[in-house]
Amino acid sequence: MSRTRQLSAFAVICVCELLIVLDMTIINVALPQIGIELETSITGLQWVVDAYTLTFSGFLLAFGNLGDRYGRKLMLAGGLAGLGLSSIIGAVADDMAWVLVSRALMGFFAAAVLPATLAIITNIFPEPKEKSLAIGIWSSIAGVAVAIGPISGGYLLTHFSWHSVFWLNVPVAAVALFLVWRLVPNSKAASVGRLDWPGVVLSIAGISIGVFAIIEAPRYGWLSATTLIGFALSVVLVVAFIRRELTTDSPVLDMRLFRIRPFALPALAIAVGYFSLFGFLFLITQYFQGVREYTPLAFGIATLPFAAALAVSAPTATVIAQKVGTMPPLVLGLVLIGAGLIVGGQVELDSSYLTLVLPAMILLAIGIAIIQGPATESIMSSVPLDEAGAGSAVNDTTREIGGTLGVAVIGSIASSYYLTHVRTIVDGIPAGLMNDTEKEYARSSVLSVLQIRERDIPAFFDPARNALIDQMKQAALTGSSHASYLGAGAVFVCAVVVAIGLPRRYRTSGIVGDQVEALAREGVANEPEATPQEQR
Repeated sequence: MSRTRQLSAFAVICVCELLIVLDMTIINVALPQIGIELETSITGLQWVVDAYTLTFSGFLLAFGNLGDRYGRKLMLAGGLAGLGLSSIIGAVADDMAWVLVSRALMGFFAAAVLPATLAIITNIFPEPKEKSLAIGIWSSIAGVAVAIGPISGGYLLTHFSWHSVFWLNVPVAAVALFLVWRLVPNSKAASVGRLDWPGVVLSIAGISIGVFAIIEAPRYGWLSATTLIGFALSVVLVVAFIRRELTTDSPVLDMRLFRIRPFALPALAIAVGYFSLFGFLFLITQYFQGVREYTPLAFGIATLPFAAALAVSAPTATVIAQKVGTMPPLVLGLVLIGAGLIVGGQVELDSSYLTLVLPAMILLAIGIAIIQGPATESIMSSVPLDEAGAGSAVNDTTREIGGTLGVAVIGSIASSYYLTHVRTIVDGIPAGLMNDTEKEYARSSVLSVLQIRERDIPAFFDPARNALIDQMKQAALTGSSHASYLGAGAVFVCAVVVAIGLPRRYRTSGIVGDQVEALAREGVANEPEATPQEQR
């Protein structure tokens, strides 16, 4: 492959990844408009986000494996075509049911695209240093997409309706599909056995049911029968999946990889990092649009430093990890994330953007950026090229499950505190001023202050309205503070585990072939100071 073709293919892959990750965050800015126009409750708005996450998480492993077998370019092209078509459903939808159908289908097709992007990168950049830099750029684009979702969505909503966040996907997916077909080389496993359909079904069912239980836990209660049964069924299916993969000759995922610490511990770091990232994004959306009452565009502009920090830090961290080892960047990144959450937990009603909010965003962005590249490189270097799609799917699945847990756990803590402190106040509002749907929205989210502020009421009620808004904002901030401190604790614990468990001087350098089996037996424990090349 010529250098020009190589770089062109990489640029196209980055566009595909940007589209997929952007779809996870751009919808958040449109939620207030969707809620008002479609007259839905906060539960309905949660499902607008979670329908995508549920199908995306559930099908990542399956599509990663199918790409290894039948060609990653085929998965990439099919996923882009399906994503564009399913976005049209949401773009023309006029009720919540069709919006949810669109989001679920978008997540399904996105699961075909994302594992293929990283798998193709590992094949077009076989030289370790180039591969590390490419993965670092890939990681930074994923982070930047998370950050620029609000500003792109804010711009669209300033000029168009919420339907525009769906229409945006259609031309981008069409152009990306054309470029993929022209420029991206195909790759797949050199030799494959029969497809393990029972393993595929078990992986989809186990992950999907587990994610569903996590999503619904805040509504039904973490100890409710629905939640506990969901978790129990998920555990049973996941255990059955593991047993199946350990005994079959052609597994969907080689479970021996999890015995390799440079594979398992970076996967843990990514999961915990995204736990914090998506939890933080949930809180910061509430803060900027609810507490500060920013417009969607102003919200997006306020998060630009977050994107800049991610873009600069991720490629640099991956290159540095090649020199100092994988463990130090992972630990440093986790510590910075924890520090960012602690700083963010101290934000109050009159706090300055420059002195508290901005530092919290910068610390968390740099921390995530430092983790993503080295962790992804370590995971992919532990996987043979024939299993690059499956390894990429594991990398992506850990992110999505971590992110789902972050929204569910951190969001549940913040929402529970908020609900407890505003329920009585909202329930006492006369029906003539606020109907039942509006009250449910106000009890569930501080974003409802935008609707309350714009409501035309007699001037006599203005003092009471202002007092209600202040109480709602204070409850939201206090709940966010408690949730932030919990997230910081989880991150610091993970940092200790990684610092102890991952060899200090381990460096990625492309582990291939029979080394997987050898490292699985050893767990990289016998020679903690050796690099994979030295272990050969």
